[in-house]
Amino acid sequence: MVRYAATEIQPAKSARARGAYLRVSFKNTRETAQAINGWKLQRAVKFLENVMTKSEAVPMRRYCGSIGRTAQGKAFGVTRARWPVKSAEFLLGLLKNAESNADAKGLDTGNLVVKHIQVNQAPKQRRRTYRAHGRINPYMSNPCHIELILTEGEEVVQKSEAVAGREHLSSRQRGRQVRKALTAA
Repeated sequence: MVRYAATEIQPAKSARARGAYLRVSFKNTRETAQAINGWKLQRAVKFLENVMTKSEAVPMRRYCGSIGRTAQGKAFGVTRARWPVKSAEFLLGLLKNAESNADAKGLDTGNLVVKHIQVNQAPKQRRRTYRAHGRINPYMSNPCHIELILTEGEEVVQKSEAVAGREHLSSRQRGRQVRKALTAA
């Protein structure tokens, strides 16, 4: 059995899928994976299908050098975004695989959440391209390993009235209130 990076997730309430040495861009796949991290399974699948039809864009946050801008990035609060179709295809395949694994385990597939998703670099594959004047340059591909874990979402518990009404104060605000109370007394 292979080892996953996330060890604290209960295996009984989760389903896993992984792909190794996948010939898809590491940087694009990392950005696409981070976009769907923490989402419900149905929303993640719909998002990846929308990326493949270019009706929703993937925000580029870390690997964003020379990335063009698009208005579709505003949904994530960024201007730089792209539509990495091949990465979306690979991630969609892994999500479907993990969903099938969850179904085989007897988990509720309508309540699954992408709890953990990780993209690592695989060894580069080397080719060569021939240039002018008899020169040769490397022509590398950057494959990646992908692992993801789906878990059943927990029920949302409503806050009590006493806790919900209380506002959060910083230490500076709390000190100001204490000083004001001491001077008034």
